[in-house]
Amino acid sequence: MPVRSASAVWKGDLKGGGGTMKLGSGAYEGKYSFGSRFEQDPGTNPEELIAAAHAGCFSMALASALGKAGFAPASVSTSARAHLEITDKGPAITRIELTCEAAVPGIDDAAFQEQAAGAKANCPVSKALAGVDIQLQATLAG
Repeated sequence: MPVRSASAVWKGDLKGGGGTMKLGSGAYEGKYSFGSRFEQDPGTNPEELIAAAHAGCFSMALASALGKAGFAPASVSTSARAHLEITDKGPAITRIELTCEAAVPGIDDAAFQEQAAGAKANCPVSKALAGVDIQLQATLAG
């Protein structure tokens, strides 16, 4: 299996400094700062990239699970919200909310919910984030 990589460079102190994060594939490079992470300044942050990774991983895992169960999904659309909070142990990602809408011909809601729950539990990013409260709202389109 392939090994994926990314890199980050930070210059300066925590509040006044800034940096860039870059994917090893070259598909993305962006600036990040204290303000883009803990406030509302422009730029990205590690939590946003984790949310993107989780949304993508879950969508693929659900499409795979549906296919193995005999259903051909027309589309799986997922958004993720990573909550960064200050805890007594410092900043932490305390919760990730996955919201998914999928168009899957021929499936009933109970079977869909079962496949969605399995995808949430088994996608590699969910497994990597096992210490985080991961919540899922999954709905069938149409």
